[in-house]
Amino acid sequence: MAIFNPAITLDALTKISENTMVSHLGIEVTKIGEDFIEAKMPVDKRTHQPQGLLHGGASVALAETLGSLGAACCIDLSKQYCVGLEINANHIKSVREGFVFGITRPIHLGKKTQVWEIRITNENQELVCISRITMAVIDKK
Repeated sequence: MAIFNPAITLDALTKISENTMVSHLGIEVTKIGEDFIEAKMPVDKRTHQPQGLLHGGASVALAETLGSLGAACCIDLSKQYCVGLEINANHIKSVREGFVFGITRPIHLGKKTQVWEIRITNENQELVCISRITMAVIDKK
């Protein structure tokens, strides 16, 4: 069963991410499914920490991007908006180069909160990071 607004497209998600940290980090939404959104992010000088590994904060930025997009795609944006309340991440495996891939799916879609899980993998589909974000759904005034 599709949970997203049918008007949501890859082009629309790319457009709203222009001139933001999302575009600065090279995050690109690659697929919208019935109950998931996928994106990829390069592992390069923009996302490295000093030892040349993927920065944990970059993984969290990818996770928050995916969870936030997922949450926003499930509501009527003319009446509500979503903001992050809490995010956590467990960093499982390091990555030095290439791309990482994130996929988010909802755990809970409530009237006032949403909870999303984000799994980030490397090019060999090995788990790099697992994250969960809680989003607040706020009515516009």
